[in-house]
Amino acid sequence: MSRRSSRSSTMDQGEFILECKAAYLSMFDSIKEKIESQDSLLEALQQTGRNPSVKILKKYWTNDTDELSFDDFVDICKKEPVTTSDDLMKAFRKIDINGDGYISLEELHKILTSKGEKKSKSEVKKMIDEVDENKDGRLDYKEEPVLFYSEFCQMVMSTTEESKKMQRKMMERKEKKKRQDIERRGDISGSQVSVRSAASSVKIGTPAGSRKSSLLSIDDLPRPSPRVKKDKSRQGSVSRAHKLDEPKNLREWTHTKSKGSFFMEDGSLICHQYDFNLPDDSKIWITIQPQKGSRGMDSSPVDTSVFILRDRPDEDGNLLVAFTEHRDSRGKYGVSCDLSAGKYYIMPYTTGCRFKSRKSESGKEAKLVSQDKGGKYVITKSFRKVLEDIFDYSDLDGNGFMSRKEFNLFNIRTSGEEVADEEWQVVEDRIDLEDGEITKAGFLQLNELEAEDSEGDTEDLWTTLVSMGYNKQLVMDQACPFQLDVYTEDCDDAELDVVRVDSYPTYPGDLSFDDIISKSFIKHGEISRVKGMKDLCMYTYTNEGWATLVLDNKSHTRVRVELDCSRSENVTSNHDSLQRTLRVDPGSTVIAYHLMPEDDDRDWQVKCTETIR
Repeated sequence: MSRRSSRSSTMDQGEFILECKAAYLSMFDSIKEKIESQDSLLEALQQTGRNPSVKILKKYWTNDTDELSFDDFVDICKKEPVTTSDDLMKAFRKIDINGDGYISLEELHKILTSKGEKKSKSEVKKMIDEVDENKDGRLDYKEEPVLFYSEFCQMVMSTTEESKKMQRKMMERKEKKKRQDIERRGDISGSQVSVRSAASSVKIGTPAGSRKSSLLSIDDLPRPSPRVKKDKSRQGSVSRAHKLDEPKNLREWTHTKSKGSFFMEDGSLICHQYDFNLPDDSKIWITIQPQKGSRGMDSSPVDTSVFILRDRPDEDGNLLVAFTEHRDSRGKYGVSCDLSAGKYYIMPYTTGCRFKSRKSESGKEAKLVSQDKGGKYVITKSFRKVLEDIFDYSDLDGNGFMSRKEFNLFNIRTSGEEVADEEWQVVEDRIDLEDGEITKAGFLQLNELEAEDSEGDTEDLWTTLVSMGYNKQLVMDQACPFQLDVYTEDCDDAELDVVRVDSYPTYPGDLSFDDIISKSFIKHGEISRVKGMKDLCMYTYTNEGWATLVLDNKSHTRVRVELDCSRSENVTSNHDSLQRTLRVDPGSTVIAYHLMPEDDDRDWQVKCTETIR
């Protein structure tokens, strides 16, 4: 019996459907949502323990495919086999590249994110720790490789099954929560329930006696959007939402992209910033997402958004055009809008809820330089790996090389100085370039030369590392690299240009960046007047990723407001405490809090009260 037929014969059809649904709902909030990219199809299939090849993926996602439904997904799962321990073992044997009898954390993580259920780096480390007898962070299988493979693959497959059980529990909790939400808002069996979705207000009517006991019965209903009671206690019940509707014909649009990074410096946010020149009117689609590996594989992704600004105010005095509000399950935010021909600024932004200043630094300082047998100073293996990552993050156009402009931005970040002609000449003299650009090998060579020139002194090397967001243990905790993608439908020669890596500038009218985004949060948020103050309002803006509270003081006096958000559920904020006192100057607005879920896999609720002091 083949693998394909054995799978379907050993599992009840109803159980098979539920397994597919559990995997689907680990990515989407409803089986009504569609798979809208080949990458999403791959990820959904991997959630079921399948690992299709590129050839198999293209079989189901052709050039004519715009989307696939849940039914399509189930049909694919029927046809394609799950990844077995034999498959895993074959791939596993290939990852000891140098044949030294050891498998590193990085090598193992690579295979476990390409076969079967995806694993985070922390999960892989935990698995290694279980069989790593000498605690060197590597697996030694030289003595009994066959036995090792067998036992380890069995453990991996067991972990996959546990993950599927967790998906089932999450699905059941989600369905139960939906039923409870609906029942709290009215009798579903005989009346209409008013539910406001993220896009609009709709009414869901369910005829008496039509309610089913199946897990599929409630899944079609929209999730409730955040609500704010217009009284002293502001509450917003926020459910997880991972819907990002990219244009269906996106492959036909013109695409330009750039990498960038957020940096935390003395409590202030610094980032790469962009000019965007659009020669013709066009619809655009912009997405931004943190790069894999930033902040560690086991961390929740930093929220990354984009604000599009005009280069001069419109007739109403507004600079802001649009910003990203919707996201998918992997933390990618996106926005679509129509732009007239002209110049714009694209400003990346993060709320600071998951990207904060380091409180302190402890632990032993990593070794950057050592001496070889001949007494020559060389960089260590761990430092070399970090430098390779820094090169990749600094290669903003992703072509595998570092241009003079990219190297100049890197140098401004690490030394505060531009690369003058004579300094670039030194680079050209000391390393080999390819088409006038620095290769990764050349970048490593520059750092090796610096170590040798300084006779092992690492002060300047540490300056580079700290500037790029690394701590003394070579962990990136003060930087968050991101990927920015810009698509234009009706313009083929739009230009996306990195112009600086710096804090946000001041804009026409002496407006700060916070002033500009506050106006947008006020425009799109829900208003409630603060008790005891006629001209003091609180605005609560909420999207799929975070909530923002803005105080707007229209009075002629400064006010002190004490905010208490400590009763909120499953939230983290951009401040250390969920209780704080703010001073709001007359005629000014203040972003009081950004709040977002601490755990993306659970619903979250914002509950805040304010008191005038």
